[in-house]
Amino acid sequence: MPLQTQPAVAVVILNWNGKNFLQQFLPSVLASTYSNLRIIVADNASTDDSVQYVQQTFPSVEILVSNENYGFAKGYNYFLQQIQSDYYVLLNSDVEVQPGWIEPVIALMESDASIAACQPKLLAYHNKKEFEYAGAGGGWIDMLGYPFSRGRVFDVLEKDEGQYNTSIPVFWASGAAFFVRAERYHEMGGFDGFFFAHQEEIDLCWRLQRAGYKIYVCPQSVVYHVGGGTLPTGSSRKVYLNFRNNLIMLTKNMPWSQLWWKLPLRLALDGLSAWKELFAGKGGYFMAVYNAHMAFCEWALSRQKHDVLGYPALQTVYKGSVVWQYFLKKKKKFSEIVKQG
Repeated sequence: MPLQTQPAVAVVILNWNGKNFLQQFLPSVLASTYSNLRIIVADNASTDDSVQYVQQTFPSVEILVSNENYGFAKGYNYFLQQIQSDYYVLLNSDVEVQPGWIEPVIALMESDASIAACQPKLLAYHNKKEFEYAGAGGGWIDMLGYPFSRGRVFDVLEKDEGQYNTSIPVFWASGAAFFVRAERYHEMGGFDGFFFAHQEEIDLCWRLQRAGYKIYVCPQSVVYHVGGGTLPTGSSRKVYLNFRNNLIMLTKNMPWSQLWWKLPLRLALDGLSAWKELFAGKGGYFMAVYNAHMAFCEWALSRQKHDVLGYPALQTVYKGSVVWQYFLKKKKKFSEIVKQG
């Protein structure tokens, strides 16, 4: 893609007390070979010396600063309002990239104007032959709203053996390395700021698809994600946000003709999961799910009406239950559940 025709790309790294990650991974981002590129650290009111460190060590990196920690969702909304670009790349601070990681994704998105968002292949930084939890080879969702990925079903991660190397439509693109057309992001009103963190990218991708746009994965671009950098895996706060936000997302995006029976079933399955963990000695998990349900009920009661009318038939929704396939039929791989590559 000649320079004069290259769209403008802004890589925006949201930072909160992440000096160590910036020190470790920002050099790989600065080595990117894409020409029409800005690299921006958007600081969410850090209390460490992240900002001073970047200013002194990487003077070519632009810095934006907020006066409070808005979280992931509201934070990106706040900062992206200030950034003019054709494309945004929302990149976690704990991601290592390769020099040519941007070009394949932009080429794919430029080839089809209906592609609104895209992700590269996500592999684990600490095991680079294995898919990484937060998106793997592209995100899917089942009929009850449980997210999973090509290469990751619940906590089982597959080895990357090239089995998911095709660029195909997916249901959601990972927020760890999220390419999105700036115009589409703002058209949708960005992320739902109420989410704070977790599943806001799935909600945005759902809304984009309801508006007629596509979400893609581009495995020709590969990045390596540490994961769990801000909220450690298994933390009560993370469990709370995941359960609460997923229920909110379903209620926002499903028509009442489906929601009236799927939502009670989801609440029951969530409760089953909570009791299972309680009997395993994980009282914090149980309370996190309970508090998530209470917060969801409070949110739902504050809504004036349920106004989802259209529900396009999306090929990237698995029509069955991933819970049934995984826990009862013991199918642990994406390819065993969804019969495509």
